[in-house]
Amino acid sequence: MPEWVLIPGGNLGNISAIYKGFKEMQDMGLIDSIPRIVCCQTEKADPFYRSFSKAQREERDMTFDDFESITADTTLASAIQIGAPVSYPKAFKAIVDCNGLVEQCTEKELADAVGLADRTGLFSCPHTGVALAVLMKLVGNGTIKGNDRVIVISTAHGLKFTDFKSSYHNHGLEFESKYANQPINFGSDPDSVCADLIKTLDTRRDRGWN
Repeated sequence: MPEWVLIPGGNLGNISAIYKGFKEMQDMGLIDSIPRIVCCQTEKADPFYRSFSKAQREERDMTFDDFESITADTTLASAIQIGAPVSYPKAFKAIVDCNGLVEQCTEKELADAVGLADRTGLFSCPHTGVALAVLMKLVGNGTIKGNDRVIVISTAHGLKFTDFKSSYHNHGLEFESKYANQPINFGSDPDSVCADLIKTLDTRRDRGWN
């Protein structure tokens, strides 16, 4: 069993649903404990994070009434651009019961997390990038340890977000794309494509690029 499960959070239905699955497994005796769930939000749409961080700042447990709906700003993670999540009551219970966390990331952090994941072949969507960015943040501050087992929920494939992908790797966003892999334009003739591809790979090899 993992120690942590990181889930992109918008309407928060995935938070409560995944928690329910683990809880039912525990009730049936299949597992001894429930992983700590982390709801991962972007700072452009982070009502749950705001209620969680408010309680943290005041050094107390989060209460149901800490939550306040917001008007979500435009975010690259458009599917979780939600300021009034309908599943908040169930998600609140889930996070409290499993001693979970709620964390957020910036637009640049989520985009760079996707860019870094692209370099491994994952080709993640921006929503998964939110969870990956939060993972890196929690590892960086020591909350998640190096030997912890972690699951990051990937909610979609990057091919559904080609405009975002193209903008990131062509340096077309409003911030620097740290892990951009600049696209190379080829023609349509098969022979010229093969020749240009070989030339490009040879150039990268000679420069010591991976």
